[in-house]
Amino acid sequence: MSEDTKSVIDQLAAAIGTTHTKAPAAFLDESAPFEAEQRNWLNGLLTGLNAIAAASQGDAEEAPGTPMNILYGSQSGNAEALSKDLRKFAKSQGFEANVSELDGVDPADLAAMSHVLIVCSTFGEGEPPDNARSFYDALMTGAIGELPSSLNFSVCGLGDSSYAYFNKCAQDLDAKLAELGATRVHDFVSCDVAFEDDYADWKKAAFESEAFVSAAGAVSGAVEPEEPGPKFDKNSPFLATLMVAENLSGDKSAKRVNHIEISLAGGTQELDYAVGDALGVWPTNCATEVQELLAVTGLNGRESVQLKAGPASLRAALLTKLDIATVNAKTLETWGLEAGADDQQVIDLLKSSDKAIDAQTLVDGLRPLQPRLYSIASSPKAHPGEVHLTVGEVHYELHGSARKGVASTFLGGRLNAGGTVGVYLQRSAHFHIPANDDAPLIMIGPGTGIAPFRAFLEEREARSAAGKNWLFFGDQHEAEDFLYRDQISAWQASGLLNNLSLAWSRDTAEKIYVQTLIKKQGAEFFAWLEEGGYIYICGDASRMASDVDKALREVIAEHGGLDDVGTQAYMDKLVAEHRYQRDVY
Repeated sequence: MSEDTKSVIDQLAAAIGTTHTKAPAAFLDESAPFEAEQRNWLNGLLTGLNAIAAASQGDAEEAPGTPMNILYGSQSGNAEALSKDLRKFAKSQGFEANVSELDGVDPADLAAMSHVLIVCSTFGEGEPPDNARSFYDALMTGAIGELPSSLNFSVCGLGDSSYAYFNKCAQDLDAKLAELGATRVHDFVSCDVAFEDDYADWKKAAFESEAFVSAAGAVSGAVEPEEPGPKFDKNSPFLATLMVAENLSGDKSAKRVNHIEISLAGGTQELDYAVGDALGVWPTNCATEVQELLAVTGLNGRESVQLKAGPASLRAALLTKLDIATVNAKTLETWGLEAGADDQQVIDLLKSSDKAIDAQTLVDGLRPLQPRLYSIASSPKAHPGEVHLTVGEVHYELHGSARKGVASTFLGGRLNAGGTVGVYLQRSAHFHIPANDDAPLIMIGPGTGIAPFRAFLEEREARSAAGKNWLFFGDQHEAEDFLYRDQISAWQASGLLNNLSLAWSRDTAEKIYVQTLIKKQGAEFFAWLEEGGYIYICGDASRMASDVDKALREVIAEHGGLDDVGTQAYMDKLVAEHRYQRDVY
């Protein structure tokens, strides 16, 4: 091989391996033994080969998408899950989205944002979720001043139309942002419990708005890898087996609380849970109530109706697919009826009307039956392959007739041992015990709020955790309503449970509640906080949780020697360190 030929081969090899940043004219220089025309042709060929190689190696730089902020307020996890779906969709539309809980953003920073989507739930008496409270309070005071019209936003609310303050928190956020000057690119959407379709419509409409379409950046060719979803979820539950449904309440109790044990055998690792998680349970309606509804409408139940999932008999639809109690705006509109009492249910509405309703119209006016979420009351370390619940049966009088809850009475009576029930896990992002087994835990859970703390204590026992444990529990009467008395007493005897504060509201002339005892034992309570203690609250959001929160603030102010500003700062620090967590409903 001649030196000239070897030189040419070396230049060609180097050229093919050269990155695409090199100018075409530099592939073969004038020393190469080619005529000018030949050299130009070869340089063009090598330029093309180099471009192909560069593309295959992913060297081409992608144009960045337009910045977007997706903010969520979530109590049970639905809004958080939807925010992640939004982020993925935003990328396909030419946006690079940052996802954050609302409390992770200073409302004053909104002024520097251009494209914002908010998904937020409401709980209790129209209150914001725990991870949106600070943002909500700051925004609603208007302290941040005016917002620029260049802030383009839209809000989607998640709620339950059977509650008086349906989607109030999200509605407030939407109205306040517009009032402060931001530009609403799509109307507020208020989703009910079956939120999937309304959410999908809102998402599509928001990204098709003029402000979003005109601002979208280049769509990346890269495909974001699919995050594997759970095998069992709300729409694909696991068929578990009921093992035990045992009454925990005394014979003279005004309540009936059941201890439920469910086998997860066959669910494998897909159903591994952590204490603090919740279990979704798919109930069926009471056959007697379905028959009463059929009798009122004059239908026999054998009529064929069309549901979203396909055709079904009317009776099957009413038993397993539809909420046969809740009246909402869609119900009234579909049936062409006027609203009556605020607390009226479907049966009341139908009884008060002489208007004939056919089978398809009947089902079109009913919202889908939904699963119920229950705090898990067991540690998987103590009960492998099982999940336990603490469920209070719901019974009450309404308009002169006895009424009952759907899921609570399904688990407590209509489902026999050995029967199957559809379940799935709702994982908690925040309501978990700390990894530090030395940390003190303060658990406040009256009534069925004891559920997650039975799980916490079983977990701490199984882990031989050295940290101190303090349980606040109570109900109406000690003799009738002391749930898990024997197990709690055993934990006291073993030393696992260092402090037990019991509040019985009907045993003495003075009504004693858990918040009463928190204030009475405030000095020690505050000392535990100063030692790095974690506070957990489970139970009723509208009364107990708010009363306990008020008591905590009074204790911190008194024993910490703090004014209102200092107390709020102390509470904010607890929240930021995840040392104040609530599982309330």
